[in-house]
Amino acid sequence: MYNSSAAGGAANSISGSRLFLYEVEGLRQNQETDRMDYPIRKSGSVFITVPYARMNQEMQRITRMGGRIVSIRPLNGDNGVGVAANGKIASSSEPVTTTSAEASKPMTQAKEKKKDVPVNIYRPNAPFVGKCLSNEKLVGEGGIGIVQHIKFDLRGGDLKYLEGQSIGIIPDGVDSNGKPHKLRLYSIASTRHGDDMDDQTVSLCVRQLEYKHPETGETVYGVCSTFLCNLQPGAEVKITGPVGKEMLLPDDPEANIIMMATGTGIAPFRAYLWRMFKDYERARNTDYQFNGFAWLIFGIPTTPNILYRDELEAIAKEYPNNFRLTYAISREQKNPEGGRMYIQHRVAEHADEIWKLVKEEKTHVYICGLKGMEDGIDAAMTEAAAKEGVVWKDYQRSIKERWHVETY
Repeated sequence: MYNSSAAGGAANSISGSRLFLYEVEGLRQNQETDRMDYPIRKSGSVFITVPYARMNQEMQRITRMGGRIVSIRPLNGDNGVGVAANGKIASSSEPVTTTSAEASKPMTQAKEKKKDVPVNIYRPNAPFVGKCLSNEKLVGEGGIGIVQHIKFDLRGGDLKYLEGQSIGIIPDGVDSNGKPHKLRLYSIASTRHGDDMDDQTVSLCVRQLEYKHPETGETVYGVCSTFLCNLQPGAEVKITGPVGKEMLLPDDPEANIIMMATGTGIAPFRAYLWRMFKDYERARNTDYQFNGFAWLIFGIPTTPNILYRDELEAIAKEYPNNFRLTYAISREQKNPEGGRMYIQHRVAEHADEIWKLVKEEKTHVYICGLKGMEDGIDAAMTEAAAKEGVVWKDYQRSIKERWHVETY
């Protein structure tokens, strides 16, 4: 977790406080920590920047949250930049807060280094002020919840980004303590050229967070997700970032790209697929003509909740040899045991085929969405690998540069 309690005070001056980087596994998140604005994620390892004066307190907090500290090492603070617990680069003097259901972003397992990636062009203390260009409904009639595709105008600024990165949004207003709301991070749902192909927009896929308060039973709505879902065209919005290097696509146009998503976890995969297959993108990206194999396994509750359905199915129809689309519709389809069909059941169904692909060095796997699917995916891969006498967890660690996880 990277917030004012863990990185305030002395940490506001790098010269006045040594910083340490904690690598932590197993942090959990629930509705209570959502309500308290804790940015706790489980996605392989998470990395937390901690000032020396807070080391003991942070160790105790991590233990309370079910985490295990894997390593602690000094952080070179010559530029005031650290790695936040949600996996995004953050200034040590600028706290970042996220909530799980509002699509905050964690650290992925991949450690592959990327060069020439734009990061932190705009920070929380000096955000870019863009405008909402459009706010479109994505859930069809009879679907569950509110999900919007929101496009922002970036003209007048220098914000550039790549597919797989995220931006921060600072909602208007103040919190219960009268302080400005802290930012939330959202995966970018558009390619680097933007939906208008003019390099001047960025788009998000946002679900309005709604849940029952664990004590009062009152319906609670997410601050930032509600702010975004209600934005009107022309409204101003404060944007930070971009952040993230771990969910980027490989440069190899012959790669195999396996994508597993639930709900708004489709956001980065929309960006990937548009870059790979949209005619206008292919015409623009003369140095990247995807000719590999892409497979999206998409978990949603009902058919009206299939986000971007028409476009996804159009790509599958036009590129049958290069793109495969598999749905897991939990409230309409049954798994082999007669229960609801979730994404982990689809993975189990195709586990041998996925395992065969994973063994190829050109295959990258991306998982984005609810963390509940991770155990089922691991179980399916464990069974498939065991047929060849391979211990899945050991093999998974050996391909961490190709196994990218972003769950909440």
